[in-house]
Amino acid sequence: MLKAAPRPRAFRFEVRMGSRNILVTGPAINEQAVRLIADKGYQVSYVPPYTSEDDLVRIVTDLDPVGVVVRMGRFGEAAIEAAPSLRVLSKHGVGVDNIDVDAASRREIPVVVATGANALSVAEHAIALLFAVVKRIVPLDSGLRAGRWEKPGFSGKEIDGMTVGLVGFGAIARHTAAFAKGFGLKVQALDPFADEAAFAEAGVQRVADVDDLIASSDILSLHCPLTPETRNLLDDRRLGMMKPGSFVINTARGGLIDEDALLRAVESGQIAGAGLDTFQTEPPAENHPFWQNQRIVVTPHIGGVTQEANVRVGVDAVEGIFAIVEGRPLGRERIVNHRALAKSPA
Repeated sequence: MLKAAPRPRAFRFEVRMGSRNILVTGPAINEQAVRLIADKGYQVSYVPPYTSEDDLVRIVTDLDPVGVVVRMGRFGEAAIEAAPSLRVLSKHGVGVDNIDVDAASRREIPVVVATGANALSVAEHAIALLFAVVKRIVPLDSGLRAGRWEKPGFSGKEIDGMTVGLVGFGAIARHTAAFAKGFGLKVQALDPFADEAAFAEAGVQRVADVDDLIASSDILSLHCPLTPETRNLLDDRRLGMMKPGSFVINTARGGLIDEDALLRAVESGQIAGAGLDTFQTEPPAENHPFWQNQRIVVTPHIGGVTQEANVRVGVDAVEGIFAIVEGRPLGRERIVNHRALAKSPA
C-alpha cells in the first residue's frame, strides 16, 4: 500500500554560471513571465508546440539553455543530453508525463512544477464538463441546430444529491469539491498522500480503496498524476464496476483511461457520458472514434488555459527556474524528483 509522503522541506542547489538562454516548448508564456526573464538578464526562445524530437534536439543543441519551460510536446532524454548547460526543467503546470524525469534525475536536474497555479481554472473546467455531460448539452445543441425539437419524450437528470468521487485530492480536486458541494453534490475522495486534515477541512468523505470509490460514485472525476500505477486506471473491469448510467470526467491525464474500454462502456450504456479534456495521445487523431459519439464531450486540454491561470503558471514556472539557477531554496512539493536528487552524491 502507498505510504503518505513526508512533510515538505526546502531544497537548496549550488550556484553555477552558464548559459543565459531559457527555452519554452510551445506558445508564448505570459508577458509578466517574459519580463521576469529579461529583468534577470536572460533571453527567451520558443519552439513550436509538439515539435518533433529531431527538431527539438537540433534547437536545444544550438541554444544550450540553462532552463526549459516545458509546455506542449515531450522533452525526452535526447533533448536533455543535448544541453550541457541545462540546470532545470520547469513544467508550465503540474503534469510531468511529457518530461523524462528519470533522465533528468540521472543528470541531477530538478524537474519543477507550478503547484496549484492553475488549480482553480482546471476545477472550473471539470465542473463545466460535468454539467455539459450530465445535462446532455452537446447532443441537445446539435439536435436543435439540425432542426430537431427534442423536448417531447426528453427526460433529464438533476445533479443535486448525486455522489461525485474524486480520484486524487490535491489542489484541483479540493477546488472541484468546493464547487460540487455548492451544487448539492455529495463528495467523496481517495488520495493516499493527502493529510486527514485536508478531508476534514473540506468536509469530504475519505475513501481508502479505489474500487470502493468507483463503485459508489454516480460521477467519477479524475485528479491524479499519470504514473505506471495509475495508467489505464479506468479499464474494462473498473468501468464495469461503476453504477449503470454513471459519468466520467477527466481533466488530469488521458493515459488514466483505457479509451477503447471507455468507448465500449458508453456505447453499451454502462456509462451514460464522459467529459474529457485530456487524451492518451495529444493531439488525438483526426478520426478518433470519440468524435462520433456525442455522449462524450471533448475539449483540447485547455482546462488550465485561462488568462488568470496563465499569469500565475508562467510566473511560477520562470521563478522556479531562477530559484534553482540562483541557488535559492525551493519547497520540495515543487520538485517532482526530489527523492532521486536527495540520493545523489552531489
